[in-house]
Amino acid sequence: MIGMSTNIRNIGVLIWLLFLASSCRQSSASNNLEITERKEFIHDLDLDKIKARGYVTALMDNSSTGLFIYRGKTMGYEYELLKRYSDELGVELRIDITPSLEEAFNKLNTGVGDIMAYNLTVTKERKKRIAFTHYHNQQHLVLIQRKPEGWRELKYHEIEAQVIRNPIDLIGKEVTVRSHSSYYDRLVNLSEEIGGDILITPGDIQMETEQLIRAVAEGGMDYTVVENNIALVNSTYYRNLDIKTAISFPQQIAWGIRKNAPNLLNSLNGWIEKMRKTTDYYVIYDKYFKSSKASLARSRSKYSTMSGGHISPYDSLIQHSAIELGWDWRLLAAQVFKESKFDRKAKSWAGAIGLMQVLPRTAKDYNVTNLTDPARNVHAGTMHLLWLQNLWKKDIEDKDERIKFVLASYNVGRGHVLDAVRLTEKYGGDATKWSEVREFLLKKSYTKYFSDPVVEFGYCRGAEPVGYVDEILEIFSNYEVIIDSDQTVAVGD
Repeated sequence: MIGMSTNIRNIGVLIWLLFLASSCRQSSASNNLEITERKEFIHDLDLDKIKARGYVTALMDNSSTGLFIYRGKTMGYEYELLKRYSDELGVELRIDITPSLEEAFNKLNTGVGDIMAYNLTVTKERKKRIAFTHYHNQQHLVLIQRKPEGWRELKYHEIEAQVIRNPIDLIGKEVTVRSHSSYYDRLVNLSEEIGGDILITPGDIQMETEQLIRAVAEGGMDYTVVENNIALVNSTYYRNLDIKTAISFPQQIAWGIRKNAPNLLNSLNGWIEKMRKTTDYYVIYDKYFKSSKASLARSRSKYSTMSGGHISPYDSLIQHSAIELGWDWRLLAAQVFKESKFDRKAKSWAGAIGLMQVLPRTAKDYNVTNLTDPARNVHAGTMHLLWLQNLWKKDIEDKDERIKFVLASYNVGRGHVLDAVRLTEKYGGDATKWSEVREFLLKKSYTKYFSDPVVEFGYCRGAEPVGYVDEILEIFSNYEVIIDSDQTVAVGD
């Protein structure tokens, strides 16, 4: 009998869904963006100008599918796709974390950002305001609700009897959803379709979708609505959530761009079509939406910005050392991640050891012997950075520029960087600007340049130190948008 009643229930839900297909109407909800009644300024910034300036800016949120930091590594489904696109385009990817969707729409159209990447549902109303790329995937909306108390001891039919399966049962229930989202509009339409009022509450404008899901899991609210792929990821973190009740048919998920940027749109569409045919795309998708064990590990780690906020087990050491250097601690953390990925036992082919990959002969100058000890290793690395910084201080006045010379020198040795400085001066460049010196460091792998009379240290595979500096600065920029600069960690944390 239980199986028969379940089948009847499923048939009822199917009939209800078919009814939706024939009767779905547009909403005039007050929460909806009043985009049909106003002209919005749209900044003139298409692909040619983006390429010319050298970077593309993505508007995102800090979430398990957008962008987050895990053990020092920048991760996220949207982020990994965007990084591949920007690399193919040959420009830097910059990130602007903007929790408010309405603010993100404004930033996009005023030129602060170029791509909205929010697991964004394509709707007719939104298409009046922005353009959408080809969809990445299709998702349906589901109701997020808690399973009943003691659900682990209950039988399946007992759980089913206490959760909402028929959306009609949402009449009179309060459902909190992300402000200015398509979820709100869907619930307004659903209220009309089921012939009763759902009490729809917009969440705080700064609250991201996953914060609402957490609030349901922890009992702060009873219901919310999200796409099923986000629901699947979060149900891994919160086992007491039920995500089985569908409240829409599949919808397209895409990126948003300005309506007056056709070349950017064509570029993105071509790339998306090509990317969706690759194994790489499905590997990325599965990593975030189907690898439940990995998702659970990330969610429970205190070294994840989704839950803990620490970058590494060595944050306190890095913060104290950064004070000695006069650096933002997140910059030094980015360098340590680049050097060792926070592995205190790491060893390189050249004999460098530990967190900051210090050579024993260098450590000896600072009276350090045990380089596998994190505190001593970071001390030796910091002292070497401080020495380099003091040497460059007399030649490079600008602090931000000087840091680039220091990082390059840490990687390849100050002598090779000085060779590049002398070549820059010889060919009429500005030797205080890293953007010019880096070009001659790259050229030191060519005979014409490494055999030049002003060069003292000979051949150099310049791509390595140049890439080293670029990558650290990129990691740092990602840390900047997610981790507070004044976040402090007590020694021993």
